[in-house]
Amino acid sequence: MKTLRIITSMDPRQGGPSQGIRNSIPALQRMGIENEVVCLDDPTADFIGQDSFTIHALGRGKTPWAYQPRLEHWLLANIHRYDALIVHGLWQYHSYATHKIVQRYRKSTESKGIPALYVMPHGMLDPYFQRASSRRLKAIRNWLLWWLIERPIVNHADGILFTCEEELLLARQTFDRYQPRKELNVGYGIPAAPRNSAKLAHEFQVAYSIDPNQPYWLFLSRIHEKKGIDLLIKAYQKLLTETGMLPPLVIAGPGLDTTYGKEMIELANPTSEISFVGMLTGDLKWGALYGCELFVLPSHQENFGIAIVEAMACGKPVLISDKVNIWREIVAGGGGLVAEDSASGTYNLLKQWHALSHDQKNELAQASKRIFEMSFTVDQAAMSLFNTLNVKYDDAVT
Repeated sequence: MKTLRIITSMDPRQGGPSQGIRNSIPALQRMGIENEVVCLDDPTADFIGQDSFTIHALGRGKTPWAYQPRLEHWLLANIHRYDALIVHGLWQYHSYATHKIVQRYRKSTESKGIPALYVMPHGMLDPYFQRASSRRLKAIRNWLLWWLIERPIVNHADGILFTCEEELLLARQTFDRYQPRKELNVGYGIPAAPRNSAKLAHEFQVAYSIDPNQPYWLFLSRIHEKKGIDLLIKAYQKLLTETGMLPPLVIAGPGLDTTYGKEMIELANPTSEISFVGMLTGDLKWGALYGCELFVLPSHQENFGIAIVEAMACGKPVLISDKVNIWREIVAGGGGLVAEDSASGTYNLLKQWHALSHDQKNELAQASKRIFEMSFTVDQAAMSLFNTLNVKYDDAVT
């Protein structure tokens, strides 16, 4: 069986969906499903050609809608080579073009279900994006796009693929006339963390002049207002004033050069215990995770949170908001602490952790690793997607 993933960008700086594809494809290939990716990236970009699977980069899209006419032509010429297509993300040209070409191809061949078409929204149907006060204009745009373009894409697809049950349930609350044929919770996962934890942690500490004898708290995600970094900095500063001493707070992620990133640097500036290290990848990322005492992400919306699960794979407790869609699994397994995404909620997260005994912190750490192994490995998620794709494929060929 051969599957094509369609996504706007495979740039690793763009966040979760591209990393999710990179995580799942090797596991699916071991199960006998071939995978290729078509994206709207510059074919000369430094990240193109670095993966073990084929990526067809057609050139960057124009306008905020990422319009790239080459995509329709490419799909029309190549769609016959694939048994299933998975559209990753919504609200841009790639979802519209894929739906259009699949409909045209099926009509011309009189094959109603070939190739199978799935949409994986990656949280883009979450009601947060329509309700957030900072997104009013984008919410109006999305409402128009829903009625003109995205609604038939979602409702005509063979299935909508969700990363967790919370995402599936939230998607039902956002738009009228949301009537997908199938809602499929296929899960999500990551590969196991590398094993040389001490070496990786040491390399990170040396690279960023971090005292190896002192624990630190880690935020690792995009530097974006959605992530609640302002809440974290203010909560940390407040608790530090009250206690007089806390482990340093390390903030890692791309986006320091944005307006919001500069505002966060300024907000943290009076506090020497807070440091920004920029985007971390590869061994440095794993070293930061292995070396930290805890991982914290008070996000206003997080569909899955790959970095959260990576921290759990390293056996680190996670402190998150209840707007992270896997919070129920974390609470049920006892692998972290959860609070609302507010100033008081974030402060209480940090204060509650600070008040725990050494043994209680160790219990959370051990539980975090167990949750990862039971629920969030890439092989488990790949098997779920494998079964979903094969059921549709078997129906189509019989």
